[in-house]
Amino acid sequence: MADLARFTIDVPQEELDDLRARLRATRFAPDLDNEDEKYGLSTAYLRPLVEYWADDFDWRAVEKRLNTDFRHHRLDIGGTPVHFMREPGKGPAPVPLILIHGWPWTFLDWSRTMGPLADPAAHGGDPADAFDVIVPSLPGFGFSTPLMNGRENHVSMADRFHTLMTEVLGHERYAVCGSDYGAQVAAQLAHRYPEQVIGVHLGMPSELPAFQGDRYWDSTGGRQVPEDASPELRADFTWFDETLVSHVVVACLDAQTATHGLNDSPAGLLAWLVERWKTWSDRHATFEEVFPVDHILTNATIYWVTQSIGSSMRAYKNAHLYPEPQERWTHPAITVPTSFSLHLGDSASPGVNTPEQYEAVMRQMGAHIYADLRDVNVHHKGGHFGQWENPDAWVGDLRRAFRQLR
Repeated sequence: MADLARFTIDVPQEELDDLRARLRATRFAPDLDNEDEKYGLSTAYLRPLVEYWADDFDWRAVEKRLNTDFRHHRLDIGGTPVHFMREPGKGPAPVPLILIHGWPWTFLDWSRTMGPLADPAAHGGDPADAFDVIVPSLPGFGFSTPLMNGRENHVSMADRFHTLMTEVLGHERYAVCGSDYGAQVAAQLAHRYPEQVIGVHLGMPSELPAFQGDRYWDSTGGRQVPEDASPELRADFTWFDETLVSHVVVACLDAQTATHGLNDSPAGLLAWLVERWKTWSDRHATFEEVFPVDHILTNATIYWVTQSIGSSMRAYKNAHLYPEPQERWTHPAITVPTSFSLHLGDSASPGVNTPEQYEAVMRQMGAHIYADLRDVNVHHKGGHFGQWENPDAWVGDLRRAFRQLR
């Protein structure tokens, strides 16, 4: 790997003081009849998080741990800052692997997989399965800021990450993995650079081109719940709509309007992020047991101190505004070997209740996207953030997926 200067996370103290002052001055909203959060994240849930963030959360301790436990770098790629962590593999022939996060994640959500993937022998695995692990922050997210290019989306991000992997780090070929918006970036890498991408592993299907058409902002595709749907299926579709639709609609149609409030109020930012983490996580688990409060506030602090909530949300509208040129579109879009890690606790699978159903749906709907669809791994444990919620599953799936491609 290239010998790059290390990047040290060091938030100016005045920014932390300002954050604390804003938190302590929060004007909490009246919130009648919202104990079940039918109107969104409740004030009763938010208030103790804000108070803990203001008075007890120790960012300096977190910062020290991030700088000690991981190797950070940040450099300019085509006029855009790109932050990334890397963990060199320990084994006879480590495969370069880039792990790409989604929204509203940060690089930290991959942290539980990095050690086992880079050093399998130290975690009960076969050293022959080692990877050189690269975990970037998406441009416009976290420390991959500030942006000078307002058009960043999954297409430009894929190009920047390809430059990172090949020209900066010197890898001739590499493996790709991503989930959520990161799955769009990963799929775009596999689509644009099939000669260099060994294979791609995804946490959700990724239609290419993405966010196109008259209803690009509608995650339901205009779908209505069938009139003859069973109560269980209707409940599933309702949960999907109530959980995901507002996120995509706001990001696609009103990102900057929301940004004015979220960038000014840390309590508002936290509410927006926590509602997503809380409702997108494993439906069958207790959120607070899977997502410790310090993990939530670490991610929220990263968004706050980098002022990246607005640029992160714009990635959705930019996918619509600045798609890959039509002459580059192919059918199927992805020809490299493709595999998946999926979770039954994810709200993105309405009407799918068993691994067998999920795999059948994926193989049917994915046939026109993936020319070489291989493993479809479906896990009972985990929701939309499987890399954090069930890291052992992802480590095992990635090892198997790329073992045959080494």
